[in-house]
Amino acid sequence: MNKFVLKGDIIFTSNRDNFETYEDSYLVVEKGKVVGIYSELEEQYRDYPLKDYTGKMIIPGFVDLHLHAPQYPNIGLGLDKELLPWLDTYTFPEESKYGDLEYAKKVYSKLIKDLWAVGTTRAVVFSSIHKESTKLLMDMFMDSGLGAYVGKVNMDRNTVPKLTESTERSILETEEIILEYKDKSNLVKPIITPRFVPTCSMELMKGLGDLAINYGVPVQSHLSENTSEVEWVQELHPEFLDYASVYNEYNLFGQTNTIMAHCIYNTDEEIKLMANNNVFAAHCPYSNFNLSSGIMPVRKFLDNKVPVGLGSDISGGNCLSIPKVMAAAVQASKMKWLETNRELAPLTSSEAFFLGTKGGGSFFGKVGSFEEGYEFDGLVIDDANLNIKKLPLEERIQKFIYAGDHRNIIIRYVKGVEIFEPK
Repeated sequence: MNKFVLKGDIIFTSNRDNFETYEDSYLVVEKGKVVGIYSELEEQYRDYPLKDYTGKMIIPGFVDLHLHAPQYPNIGLGLDKELLPWLDTYTFPEESKYGDLEYAKKVYSKLIKDLWAVGTTRAVVFSSIHKESTKLLMDMFMDSGLGAYVGKVNMDRNTVPKLTESTERSILETEEIILEYKDKSNLVKPIITPRFVPTCSMELMKGLGDLAINYGVPVQSHLSENTSEVEWVQELHPEFLDYASVYNEYNLFGQTNTIMAHCIYNTDEEIKLMANNNVFAAHCPYSNFNLSSGIMPVRKFLDNKVPVGLGSDISGGNCLSIPKVMAAAVQASKMKWLETNRELAPLTSSEAFFLGTKGGGSFFGKVGSFEEGYEFDGLVIDDANLNIKKLPLEERIQKFIYAGDHRNIIIRYVKGVEIFEPK
């Protein structure tokens, strides 16, 4: 359907400072994009098909900037360990299984169905090192109608034998996926995915950086998640100023669109480099709690104009729902506020909502808001069961974030197309 109108209680964040609310209003969509919001429908739109959701909330779809698809079977497992022991004991053994396409299909089918259920309309995803199961995951996302960047993981050192690639093969297979998928879909695209500096040789990082530049492909990786990890990078690369500088040296730090997950222990110099290079930080509070990693100082990144979004970080994170991650991000920021003697102000509800919609959505372009010209990724929320008394829209959305769940989501759109439950 090229054009239609939704009627309902519309709420979004064009900036992080406040919610924009339009009660009992009309949202006009043409060719997958928002035309405008009107209190009364103008004459030129009155012949458009009308979908009447009076009394229900219409909000942007959620954006998950960081998750590991092959770790989905491990959700809730091993979370009494820190990052590096957890990787060795749980993650690497599980990720070794994805040469088996039948197993991969079983896991990825459930993941994509559950992403749909919780209202995640766009995601940035790590696959495993396996080329064929990565391609399978991309094909399955295409079939689902959800938007995604999907990356084949690259590792050629400091990991288990089953996951250690030859440098040349890792680069060649990454390029093969780029060539096959870069123009195959307007919603599902490849992303270059060095796991993190300790598992990638300098030769591999150089090769991946060259691919990023040559094909204009974005990059995702991890940065400063854990103190032991930061120390390990210093031991491996004493010739560099800091962790971020290693990525930057090899064109993997904002030379094309880039996401770095976690960013808990970044130095001031690294934060400045992220701001200058427009590198996104993916804040993953559940994972950071579970693996004893720490609390990201989100306010410091926002104050320094670093773009920030939210990530479930399955399976270090134990929850796929971005509204729950929003609540966790607010809670984490309150603990950081106390830890810093009330210097770094905690996140507000509108800021957390912004991070999980437009903040992360901007990695995809004009996504995550209902401003004119934005791609219409939307959710219709029936929150009647949450509200005993009549509440203003700002409080209804807060209540949904903290007390609602996937059962409140009744309709999902991506780029103006209604998305039904994946098979």
